[in-house]
Amino acid sequence: MNSKWNFYSVFWPEIGTTFFLFSVRAGTGTVVAPPKNVSAAPTITSPSPPSQGKLLGGLLSAAFDESSCQSRYKSSLYRKPSPFKLSPYLVQKLRKYEAYHKRCGPGTKSYRKAIAQLAAGRNVDGGKSRCKYVVWFPCNGLGNRMLTIASTFLYALLSDRVLLMSVPQEQEGLFCEPFPGTSWVLPGGFPQGNPQKLHVGAPESYVNMLKNGVIRSGKQPASTSLPPYVYLHVEQTHLRLSDNIFCDDDQALLGKFSWMLLKSDSYFAPALFLTPMYEKELARMFPEKESVFHHLGRYLFHPTNKVWGIVSRYYEAYLARVDDKIGFQIRIFPEKPVKFENMYDQLVRCIKEQRLLPELGTAEPAANTTDAGKKKKKKVKAVLIASLYSGYYEKIRGMYYENPTKTGEIVAVYQPSHEEQQQYTSNEHNQKALAEIYLLSYCDKIAMSAWSTFGYVAYGFAGVKPWILLRPDWDKEVSAIACVRSTSVEPCLHSPPILGCRAKKDVDVAAVKPYVRHCEDVGFGLKLFDT
Repeated sequence: MNSKWNFYSVFWPEIGTTFFLFSVRAGTGTVVAPPKNVSAAPTITSPSPPSQGKLLGGLLSAAFDESSCQSRYKSSLYRKPSPFKLSPYLVQKLRKYEAYHKRCGPGTKSYRKAIAQLAAGRNVDGGKSRCKYVVWFPCNGLGNRMLTIASTFLYALLSDRVLLMSVPQEQEGLFCEPFPGTSWVLPGGFPQGNPQKLHVGAPESYVNMLKNGVIRSGKQPASTSLPPYVYLHVEQTHLRLSDNIFCDDDQALLGKFSWMLLKSDSYFAPALFLTPMYEKELARMFPEKESVFHHLGRYLFHPTNKVWGIVSRYYEAYLARVDDKIGFQIRIFPEKPVKFENMYDQLVRCIKEQRLLPELGTAEPAANTTDAGKKKKKKVKAVLIASLYSGYYEKIRGMYYENPTKTGEIVAVYQPSHEEQQQYTSNEHNQKALAEIYLLSYCDKIAMSAWSTFGYVAYGFAGVKPWILLRPDWDKEVSAIACVRSTSVEPCLHSPPILGCRAKKDVDVAAVKPYVRHCEDVGFGLKLFDT
């Protein structure tokens, strides 16, 4: 396996700088090494609170020491301002949740009591004052995980639950703690922490308990008569979410469980917007529907200082001084492989049709001088390529290295790494993947492969509508259409649930809900958008 970061020295006369990435060192901020299975520890109260700009208008809490997680308040400085307004109600909801998590989270008396009841096999009814939990378990790659964590957090906000994460080795040390004074990491020794038990056929799953008569939807039993926990398997199965939990009757019954275990590979936030009992609350939290992941992702996910060092060094070396940044993210899926030549030709077609990069010229442009005879600075465009393979970088770089552009602009092409294959269980691989997601999210324009959750996360952070490189039809090797512009910055729910609920009817919600459309890259998928 070829696993490395590419380091190049580049001299730009127009800028007057030579960049040597390997000579750039980490910043002077303190690096906080997280304990095993714990993300970087939160530190409360900075001597001088961050400005409202760093707090993203109030989205982020000011109750952190900046040095403990440098990316929390610095990452946004590398991006253009958000195109979305922040709802004051969402800010209020987040501050309320933070207090709830601090009261009920790991290490508290309430948490110890809830764990003891779970271990004893009891579900309890503690009234509105009780602490309820949803425990997230990982599934698939980093992009999928980030989308499902954001979806699960939204579900926690709506259902008054504390979000806890089961963090595997390959995910350790990637993210800082998002909630002040507490942790979102599930402590060791959790009574039901065996991930091998969490599958579609698990007897504890909500659907299977309904099938087996353990519980009955539509009935409202006493909480103490229920099993000690419920499992939601919100995973794509035959292009449908396997658990139909998005009906009011189901949500009312699920709300009686103190403990909920959840595993998903899908961005199921759009399905929550289709649950009647949550519609009004979501409308207050997100008046702009397509800002859901944009806001929640920037609230939740902050690379630890180690990962942020990778991001910031690369950005400062290659991207900080350019005029425009264009990101290309290429993902080849094993179930529908596309030959390199075909994928490259499709990317070039998209570049030309959408004018994402300057046209190539046939002759060197004349010297560009001002009236005073001084050489005029040329514009520089940086192309950032995120792919497991180096071929796209080599060909695009060669194209602009060997030929001038008609406009005289300089096009510099970079690729941080090429791992050759995805490695779900490698911590080092996931550090690089997270770094590249953030670097891609700093681009002004993004073109990405269809179906890619990696790309969804990046453009969601950026708040830009990407160009999507469409998949060929199943019986074709080449896509007739190179790329289309997304109508929304929201990720796609690839596998929508059946929403007929008790009627057992399949309803095309895209035809009846004004804020839901089918995805450009997944015809049967759903995404939120603003009319």
